[in-house]
Amino acid sequence: MASFQPTSPDTLADQELYTRAWLTEVSCLDCLARVGVQKNSEHHTSIQWNAEALAACPQMRRSPRALHEGCPRLRASIDAAVRDGAVPIGAGDGC
Repeated sequence: MASFQPTSPDTLADQELYTRAWLTEVSCLDCLARVGVQKNSEHHTSIQWNAEALAACPQMRRSPRALHEGCPRLRASIDAAVRDGAVPIGAGDGC
């Protein structure tokens, strides 16, 4: 598969806008793994893992399926952040 690495400042700005701009950083209250979170609705949560968070989370290290199944401790941490108002619900682009 071909790889694409953007170099244009406009393309890099678009990449930032559509992949990270609306993410809120949340730390797991158990292992302290830090992930980017976006809540588009009460039922839809996007989680952006990075290498450091994957390495810090015992659930992710334990099971190769964990990335698809998720981590219950991180889910509880995200839910707490939503209840506390730290993670807004709704598309960040106003849609």
